[in-house]
Amino acid sequence: MKTNQYFKKKFYDGSAEFNKGAFNMTNFVPTAHLPIVLGVTGASGLIYAIRSIKFLLAANYTIDLVASKATYSVWQAEQNIKMPTEPTKQEKFWRDQAGEENSGKLCCHPWQDIGANVASGSYRTQGMIIIPCSMGTVSKLATGFSSDLLERAADVQLKEGGKLILVPRETPLSLIHLRNLTTLAEAGARIVPAIPAWYHNPQTIEDLVDFVVARALDQFGLDCVPIKRWIGHE
Repeated sequence: MKTNQYFKKKFYDGSAEFNKGAFNMTNFVPTAHLPIVLGVTGASGLIYAIRSIKFLLAANYTIDLVASKATYSVWQAEQNIKMPTEPTKQEKFWRDQAGEENSGKLCCHPWQDIGANVASGSYRTQGMIIIPCSMGTVSKLATGFSSDLLERAADVQLKEGGKLILVPRETPLSLIHLRNLTTLAEAGARIVPAIPAWYHNPQTIEDLVDFVVARALDQFGLDCVPIKRWIGHE
């Protein structure tokens, strides 16, 4: 009885702090306006991440970006570019690479910051995309092993029943890779391999990359990449 009286006074009394914002529907954010978590791993093909960031920002979406520790090494190896570790400088770095200086909102999280907002299931998002996604990341996610923020953020999407889109860029795939991807698909993840189509008559590398990015973002119900979609035989 005392517990019930305490609960009533604590949470339903007009003067309680609980009523001053926790259930204030004016604070409600529609799903379409929620941020998208974007993870970048050490898989080859950083252009996929760059083009994803470009189109999301250009469409004024909010991105919570987490780059794995290996991503820094890949930038150095593939582009001879040193990616900044400090979040503000890293935001400018990604914006410069994507060619989107002011549009949208981009928040970069250090890979080791497991206390970041995206590490909690109570932080509302539209879901998470990992692009490109390494087989090492796939392996950890398939076994529920979270050693950094990127892996924890992905694990949150799985446990919360949120959208987790994986864009693996690896070939050939071993039986272990295939089994890990199957495990994740069974757990609710969407697997979108970095395999372009040709019916849109691609003329540049960007055309090929953008097709994959568009199909990956389609999984969120987003249509912000200008590609030629199949409409049937004319």
